[in-house]
Amino acid sequence: MREEPRLRVAAFRPDDERLAAAVELLESLGADPVPDPMLAVEPADATPRTDADYVVLTSKTGVELAAEAGWSPNGATVCAIGDATAASLREAGYTVDVVPEEFSSTGLVERLEDEVAGARVEVARSDHGSAVLTDGLEAAGAYVHETILYRLVRPEGSGESAALAANGELDAALFTSSLTVRHFLAAAADQGIRTEVIEGLQAATVGAIGEPTKETAENAGISVDVVPERADFETLACEVVEGAAPTYHD
Repeated sequence: MREEPRLRVAAFRPDDERLAAAVELLESLGADPVPDPMLAVEPADATPRTDADYVVLTSKTGVELAAEAGWSPNGATVCAIGDATAASLREAGYTVDVVPEEFSSTGLVERLEDEVAGARVEVARSDHGSAVLTDGLEAAGAYVHETILYRLVRPEGSGESAALAANGELDAALFTSSLTVRHFLAAAADQGIRTEVIEGLQAATVGAIGEPTKETAENAGISVDVVPERADFETLACEVVEGAAPTYHD
């Protein structure tokens, strides 16, 4: 009797505890994870400014780098873009004052736009942060300064999942940012299979965190099937696995 097939699901988290947690989660959901890191961190040796009225942190990585550098908010209102970032801030000993209902740049702008006119707002994040946040805060009347805490690069050797997709052997893919989409396609291009990868994903279930990630994927020709209302990896993985159909792999 043939065994029931298991979903083969690609996860593009950075190669640290986040990827390990993604693998564990997918296995608990009955899927076969394909861990394929598409992001690696290069610290920029910078710290958030200490003279701002508001400071915005957008990732766990940014919080860790700021804390390692001994950054102090000096009485500023500390804003986290979502629960994961807020949890990292609290673990590092910081007080979190603002977390938007919608965990996104748009959600944070909507949360702050009525109170930041004339205020100095420090946005501390990676070199690939969305302009939605800075432009939105400036439109609300804030004086915005951006500090690049780290750069996000594509790790050497990435792209196992691209080869699987090109061969029709990938059942689902979990894109967590526009950059994971771009790096995934760059890995495919390096292997000379970009067109085949996009075609192969047509038969897969593709999930994306947030509308900007979905837009990036669809502009590249990748159809997106799942965009969860809650912008976190666990929700994305659960919804994609629930909605995907496994195929038989030799």
